[in-house]
Amino acid sequence: MGRSLGVPSFDRIRYRRQDSSAFLYAFDLIELNGADLRRAPLEVRKATLANVLAGASQGIWFNDHIEGDGPIVLKHACKLGLEGIVSKRKGSPYRSGRSRVWLKMKNPSAPAVKREAEEEFLPSASCERRP
Repeated sequence: MGRSLGVPSFDRIRYRRQDSSAFLYAFDLIELNGADLRRAPLEVRKATLANVLAGASQGIWFNDHIEGDGPIVLKHACKLGLEGIVSKRKGSPYRSGRSRVWLKMKNPSAPAVKREAEEEFLPSASCERRP
């Protein structure tokens, strides 16, 4: 759903008018059977999630990670036409909201990112930011 040539399209998913099959890509696990996992290191949470999803039915997929240099990974993501990447520091606990150990880096050429930038400004000659 929302893919063209294997590249996810968040634009098409967002504006899709008809119902169809949906897939969930899980990338973190913060609770399991009532146990709070937010303080556990990222690697432990991801390994636990992978084990939980190993026996899951179709429609939910484990979103694995890539270890590497963030800017190089972002460059490759941009070449693939992806919206961007989220970089997380190894060993980090889960934190709600923005964090210095989790960075979101966007592809400025991605359609969704371009639209976000356009919507952020008022349609005026001065290009004022919305209040």
